[in-house]
Amino acid sequence: MRTVIALGAVTAATGAVGATGGIVAPGGTGAPGAWAWQPHPVLWAVLGTVGAGVTLLHRRLVTTVDHPVAWPTVRIARFVGALAVALIALGWPLGDLAAHWSLSALVLQRSLLVLAVASLLLSGLPDDLLAWATRPAPVDALLLRILRPPAAVVLVTVVLVGSMAPPLVAAQSHSALVRGILALVVTSAGIVLWLPVLGRVPGIRRPRPMVRAVYLVAQAVVPVFLSFIFILATRPLYPTLARPARAVGLSPLADQQIAGFVSKLTFLLTLLTVAGAILAGAPETDEDLGPEDPLVWADVERHFERADRRGRPAAEATTVRPSPREGSGEARPEGDVPTGPPGDEGPDRKGDPAG
Repeated sequence: MRTVIALGAVTAATGAVGATGGIVAPGGTGAPGAWAWQPHPVLWAVLGTVGAGVTLLHRRLVTTVDHPVAWPTVRIARFVGALAVALIALGWPLGDLAAHWSLSALVLQRSLLVLAVASLLLSGLPDDLLAWATRPAPVDALLLRILRPPAAVVLVTVVLVGSMAPPLVAAQSHSALVRGILALVVTSAGIVLWLPVLGRVPGIRRPRPMVRAVYLVAQAVVPVFLSFIFILATRPLYPTLARPARAVGLSPLADQQIAGFVSKLTFLLTLLTVAGAILAGAPETDEDLGPEDPLVWADVERHFERADRRGRPAAEATTVRPSPREGSGEARPEGDVPTGPPGDEGPDRKGDPAG
């Protein structure tokens, strides 16, 4: 789907190709094999290609759409940050240790993909590229369903827990292709985790601050319940990664217990900090809340497209007042889009256009 191509391009490419540069743990070798410098030239080339590709696609969209949108410097910095963290997570030494040697390294890699790469990528991509990627009707309909907080919690939990199943961990240790696919799937789950918090999808508003904070608390606890199993287990659960003593100086059981603490603490500290920041900046009363995400032109277009797909006149589907948002440029129309039949000059009415 176009949304996977656009939102997961960085991790799809880096995961598949970066894994090919990783070491294959030879039987009977010691720690030097785990820590030896392993260049990843293909990974570096792919990261550069992805960065250039996103830039060129944005420039093409700017010249072809009716309402071009700027790509602010702050978003560019976040996008570059996503590439940098992807390089750290999938390259040497973390990517090599995660592939063959240490469960702690694998858990840390997954945490970086979900919490850092996904959030930076989502907040750094250009608005016009996100609008283009999410425009197809099946993609838009899917996002409307999975971006409800309960559905997002369930989806993220299934993906993160499933990706740590022992057969998949063993498969990723022996196959670069499996490592790449898992990196893409895990990062896509991270994007789903952050979308209700960051928004960015045209025509889908974020929940209220209190709902977002509760949602983040749930995401900090539910998807990482495996960490308790890692900490309390009395034997190693992953035979494929049962040799970390040669690489990191730990027994397999100690490495597994550290992996549990890494998983739990990274999610708790990151998501609870964000939840606290959301609550700290929230208005004290509903009267002061107001519209957090003013409609911009991309929202207007998306509501009209949905109305067209339902077979109704677009003018009967929505009332909107486009206004600027970070990275969205100036509001295009002046005044309101009419909501009633021609000639209806009634008072301004607002509601959920998608409803």
